[in-house]
Amino acid sequence: MKTLLITGASKGIGLAVARMCLADNYRVVNLSRSPAPDAGIENHAIDLSSSSAESRLKSLLGKVLEKGEIVLVHNAAKLNSDTANNTSTDDFRDIMDINLIAPHTLNQLVIPFMQAGSSIIYIGSTLSEKAVANTYSYVVSKHAMIGMMRATCQDLAGSGIHTACVCPGFTDTEMLRDHVGKDQEVLSSIAAMSTFGRLVSPVEVATTIKFAAENPVINGAVIHANLGQIEN
Repeated sequence: MKTLLITGASKGIGLAVARMCLADNYRVVNLSRSPAPDAGIENHAIDLSSSSAESRLKSLLGKVLEKGEIVLVHNAAKLNSDTANNTSTDDFRDIMDINLIAPHTLNQLVIPFMQAGSSIIYIGSTLSEKAVANTYSYVVSKHAMIGMMRATCQDLAGSGIHTACVCPGFTDTEMLRDHVGKDQEVLSSIAAMSTFGRLVSPVEVATTIKFAAENPVINGAVIHANLGQIEN
């Protein structure tokens, strides 16, 4: 049985991935502050931004993981409204702790359990390769995530473990709705930026993630799942 180890699967894209893998007879382990609501998902409460996260993860993963085929999905992320000239170092570090340091820490702890056929899937963003105003820390972290994925690909050459970075476009999640203050007019204008005139659904992104996790031919690839964004 394959194991899915995923961060932030209590809602949104993460929950959609967890449900899809559970339906395909994966063992599903969720690491997040809040539990996923579905029966069959193993929930372990942890704040990935806390100073004690690494020691807690080391203790936890030693108990719940066995060597085998593991799909590690770095899904948990934080998005602030901030700019290059108003972001404090502490706030910037908080974003990096969740969006970059946590994936690095998990790689260090989980890769020793991974056998050939395993995969590491990073969840980036359309903002991994472009930028918009007022998302400074998030944009920086998501650009760096592509670099982390590519470096991981090179370092694991010959291991039978593959990597990819799936970059969702504007997806209908609580994170996006909170970021725009649940303003329906703003959401409609964002939806109009795709060639399909709508937001991406979490299930569409989850389908892409699962495909990437199960197909080593895309090793080292960046996959944009954004319905085709209209460029101005």
